[in-house]
Amino acid sequence: MEKDQLITELTLLERKIKLFKNEHQTVREELRILKVENGNLKTTLKRKEQQIDDFQNQNKISTIVDNITAGSEDAAELKQYINEYIREIDKCIAQLSA
Repeated sequence: MEKDQLITELTLLERKIKLFKNEHQTVREELRILKVENGNLKTTLKRKEQQIDDFQNQNKISTIVDNITAGSEDAAELKQYINEYIREIDKCIAQLSA
């Protein structure tokens, strides 16, 4: 009887090892997928943070331009120059992002 009991226990142990191995493979695959997703999310976050910084800079420049007296010719010329400068920066950012 001991031999039969040992065989039964070995069979049960073998089955448990196979189940554990399959579960281990599944967890490793999930980990790989999550690492890829995490990398993608970090990249997206960096891009969004850069966009926020760009918008904040544009807002600061717009505020400066708006605070300049509207009546002077220099203010209109400065405002046009700054707007052109912002457009050029936006083009550069777009090219770097592509």
